[in-house]
Amino acid sequence: MLTSRGRLIAWAGLVFVAALASQQCTSKPAATTSAATPAAPSLDSSLAPTLSVKELMEHIVDPIADWIFDAAVVDISEKGTVETKPLTDEDWLKVERGALILAESANLLKMPRTMVPADDKSLNKGPGGPELTPAEIEAKVKKDPAAWNQHADGLRTAALESLTIIKTRDPEGLFKAGDKIDKACETCHLEYWYPGDKKAVLENERKTVTYEKPKK
Repeated sequence: MLTSRGRLIAWAGLVFVAALASQQCTSKPAATTSAATPAAPSLDSSLAPTLSVKELMEHIVDPIADWIFDAAVVDISEKGTVETKPLTDEDWLKVERGALILAESANLLKMPRTMVPADDKSLNKGPGGPELTPAEIEAKVKKDPAAWNQHADGLRTAALESLTIIKTRDPEGLFKAGDKIDKACETCHLEYWYPGDKKAVLENERKTVTYEKPKK
């Protein structure tokens, strides 16, 4: 089966987290707990993110997602159909690691950090272009942080769901797993990165060709 797998879009991933850079960590009164119920750990205020949101997407989220996207591929051309799928223990271990790292990355995306490097040229872009500027994305997420959290959780859920398929070593299931991860990303991108393209993207999805193996 051939699905329309988009990529996590290195810079596009900025969409996923853009405005979180502006969120401030707030402390809440500790709940009273009994000796048998330990208090939940709190975020260490000394944490200092090394990467900007854009760099996190470019160097971690996007390439790691490819470990899942590229694990199961059906390439149809004039020369015929070529199928790629995990075969060895090492192949499956790489896919499993990709799913785990991607799921954990959703938590990293929630950490307050700069949106783009200080010298990034996108900071000079004005509003009104085909893509939202970093400032516009930040304002959008800041206005409704709960909506952003839902999108981030969607990415984490999709990555964790793929583990069931990976542990049962179901190559065909990897197509569906990759599709869910892609949709989690694209849904957020259409909301925060290029909302003006939503109509065109949805129309393209309806025209996408899929491939299914003949039933034996």
